[in-house]
Amino acid sequence: MAGLRDQPWYPEVIGGITTFVTMAYIVVVNPAILSSAGTGMPFSGVLTATVFVACSMTLLMGLYARLPFAVAPGMGLNAFFAFTLILQNHVPWQTALGIVFWAGVLFLLVSVTPIREHIALAIPVSLRSAAAGGIGLLLTFLGLRNAGLIVGDAATLVRMGTPDHRAVFLLMGILIAAVLTQRKSPLAFLAAIATVTGIAWALGYERAPERLLSAPDVRSTFLQLDMMGALRLAWLPSMVAILFTDLFDSLSTFIGVSLASGLVDEQGKPRHLRRGLIVDAIATASAGLVGSSPGTAYVESIAGIRMGARTGLASVVTALCFVPCFFLGPVVAAVPGYATAPVLVLVGVSMFQSVLGIDFTRVEEALPAFVTFVLIPLTLSITQGILWGFLLHAIMFAAVGRARDVSGTLWALAVLSGVLIALGH
Repeated sequence: MAGLRDQPWYPEVIGGITTFVTMAYIVVVNPAILSSAGTGMPFSGVLTATVFVACSMTLLMGLYARLPFAVAPGMGLNAFFAFTLILQNHVPWQTALGIVFWAGVLFLLVSVTPIREHIALAIPVSLRSAAAGGIGLLLTFLGLRNAGLIVGDAATLVRMGTPDHRAVFLLMGILIAAVLTQRKSPLAFLAAIATVTGIAWALGYERAPERLLSAPDVRSTFLQLDMMGALRLAWLPSMVAILFTDLFDSLSTFIGVSLASGLVDEQGKPRHLRRGLIVDAIATASAGLVGSSPGTAYVESIAGIRMGARTGLASVVTALCFVPCFFLGPVVAAVPGYATAPVLVLVGVSMFQSVLGIDFTRVEEALPAFVTFVLIPLTLSITQGILWGFLLHAIMFAAVGRARDVSGTLWALAVLSGVLIALGH
């Protein structure tokens, strides 16, 4: 065993497996969100699409970008896809997939041109932090709703639900995941989902699957997108919102994880950043093609990096770990929604911490960030939060005499946001 540990590939293999275990919860959570009541999306098709994006794009990240980052449908964007695009805006899911595809194409164009650098430098930290915090609050809201603690109300919009077994399972799952997270266990989220699901089966609250394995569903969502229907002007704000949110996620993950783990070049910049963003863009476009919400690099990759992953070999290992998930459809389909609620809440907590990066002592910084943060959960729309944030940031800086502190790129984004807001209405 000691001889194996001395091999240069050993830490890459261990790191790749660790990354997979840390983020494998997405195989359960993403189909559960996208096939929520009313979206019309088939669970089995979304499951296959989720695994396909995670497996193929993580493999591409390893072979092309040569980075130890895993890729899969992103948390937050999946909620936006299901609850804002499909349920709130009444966009057919095929058209929503088309919007995701074109957003990926735009992302790819941005990634291969100097526009990426300008946008990356122009977006204020306060707006990035507010968007992440707002998405975190949105995920928490969805988790509490799945557990029955929040229900709709005609008079007050929402109210406290009547606690039942789902609330007990929520608390149990949070405690399990929190304790394991505190102990640095990569199994934290999976253990919470598995424990709650197993107990629910044992107590008769849910039915266990009659069979464990099935063939992948490659028909119901693959290539079912409506490309032309997605090109309506009315859907342009949502397309741009997906682009910017995906760009935020990618830049934050690549820059933050690379700096924290030393994966930087001689100038202190993240290694192969351009290639990594290109893979992320392809992941979003391919997600639209196969039937899922946008793909993005996962911050959970840092768990594998801490175990020794430094090259693309780790991503190749992570990609191979996803292959068996193609055949676990019956098991995943039998996982109740409230079993994933603890994960939604805890991911929301981790994203909410970003609001600490907002300077609330300056109104020109605080107000746009606060509006962004509040609009995302209250409107169930990342689009509205980001667009109003850009617009108000430029207006507020001009109002307090700091117009020169706003870059030309951000002024252009503010004008574009105003146009998209008008088009959206």
